[in-house]
Amino acid sequence: MGREFIYLFDEWAKSYEASVTGQHKEYRDVFEGYESILDKVANASTGTVIEFGTGTGNLTLKLEAAGRTVIGIEPHETMLEITRERCPNVQLINGDLQNFEIEIKHIDSIVSTYVFHHLTDDEKLEALITYSKLLQPGGKIIFADTAFATEEQMQAMITKERARGFYEVADDLEREYYTTIPKLQIMFQQASFDVKFEQLNDYVWYMEARKNDL
Repeated sequence: MGREFIYLFDEWAKSYEASVTGQHKEYRDVFEGYESILDKVANASTGTVIEFGTGTGNLTLKLEAAGRTVIGIEPHETMLEITRERCPNVQLINGDLQNFEIEIKHIDSIVSTYVFHHLTDDEKLEALITYSKLLQPGGKIIFADTAFATEEQMQAMITKERARGFYEVADDLEREYYTTIPKLQIMFQQASFDVKFEQLNDYVWYMEARKNDL
């Protein structure tokens, strides 16, 4: 359910902003174009939005600025507190991609950035089916996350990062549940979504899925 990786954020909560702004050289490529990635996700959302993995509130702030009603869900209490301080008017809940409780029934968009890979592929499909039931007709999932066109490309990236001494990133790619675009395509279709993908940098793909109500 993704919480097995929550310990990683005990330290990263202190340096997350440095990473996303390119100050951590190993993660510079992962977060290339970070602000524009957040803007793309926020601008594609509509209405009442669930944001999974608020982190330090960077996307949350952009959703607020775009006029969305945001329900933020975050499993790490330190991260949650940072978002709470930055976004005092947002409803924030301690939860994760699969375990959360909300009272609002009308949900127009579900968004996240750099989060969905915390679930196994089986858990990803289960989550997408749950989200389909939550969303209004025509509602959308808008995710941006690390993924790869093929398994071979993922392995090539791991080899590349180890060759240039970027062991943190390489270990991350081998530890967590990164997947491929063809697998994600099937998952979204099985959960009754029409989905499109766009690669935004060497790591991150944009995923916009509209609930298919036929």
